[in-house]
Amino acid sequence: MQRERISENVYWFQSEIYAQVTAGVIIGPQWAVVVDTLALPEEAQEIRKFVTETIGVPIRYLINTHFHADHAWGNCFFPGATIIAHTLCAKYLKEIGIPALEETKKQNPSFLNSHIVLPHLTFSHGELILKIGKKNLIIMLTPGHTADGISVFVEEDRVLFAGDAFLPIPQLNEGDYRQSIDVIRKIGDMGLENIIQGHGDIVLRGEIDDAVQENIKYIENIHEIARKATKRRNPAEFLNEYNIEACGKSRVYMGGLAEQLNKRNLIWMFKQVVAEEGLPKSDDEYEDEPEEDDFEDMLPNSDTLPDDYETPGDEDDFYDSDEDFDDDF
Repeated sequence: MQRERISENVYWFQSEIYAQVTAGVIIGPQWAVVVDTLALPEEAQEIRKFVTETIGVPIRYLINTHFHADHAWGNCFFPGATIIAHTLCAKYLKEIGIPALEETKKQNPSFLNSHIVLPHLTFSHGELILKIGKKNLIIMLTPGHTADGISVFVEEDRVLFAGDAFLPIPQLNEGDYRQSIDVIRKIGDMGLENIIQGHGDIVLRGEIDDAVQENIKYIENIHEIARKATKRRNPAEFLNEYNIEACGKSRVYMGGLAEQLNKRNLIWMFKQVVAEEGLPKSDDEYEDEPEEDDFEDMLPNSDTLPDDYETPGDEDDFYDSDEDFDDDF
């Protein structure tokens, strides 16, 4: 696991095991705040050890930026911390996370000692502010990637722990692409020194404007490609013509997962456009994508989704398949 001090008493962590997922720590004079838990139990425990043993302060608060396994399943390794999240995060962890983790334990022994701990303090409107030493942490709503997305703004340092609201390649298969664009624009207007993406490397001040515009353009590009696909006799064949570079992103992002993620985004956006325009659909066109993640056993299964789940799409984060689109339509 990588660790970097990005400003006074503010640290960034990045997994070297799973999809470059990130977490953060803000250290105060008497206690600390942790943002997200990373994917695997040993990684969460390493963060806790760094704070409580290397730095030598207790962890008072743990913030989940959203309910996904790689951001919230490690809650149980921070005993005594008050967990803060969106109200929907608590709902999704209870209804989706608990059964998904039980299934994971049958396949992955790394999670045998894990259990879901639900957030203790939740909100769904406005902002929350934590005062830690001389720093204000503003916990803000950032939906789009998921309906329960929140981010943590370290005001004095102009650092944003964005969660998956900001990624090297926006992930759209479970959220609202219009909200994603709005949130990305909002982040770009905050005058930040650093964006801590939910996955990938830190975005530095001089890179932020380009990263914001590139992400917005990418979403607009795949929406236009999906719209054109609806006019074609064979939309799967048409979508297969567009690799990650043709959509405006590099395939080197996300530890080599960029192309697979781009494929999922195109399929999801096509379905969104069909639904928005009220076009007919066939059963063949709407078969669920095969779940072939290397880490699929960590992530929720669509069978566990509650009936009133608010956002469409599959729940797993990073798709890993070299198959053509034909198998997904």
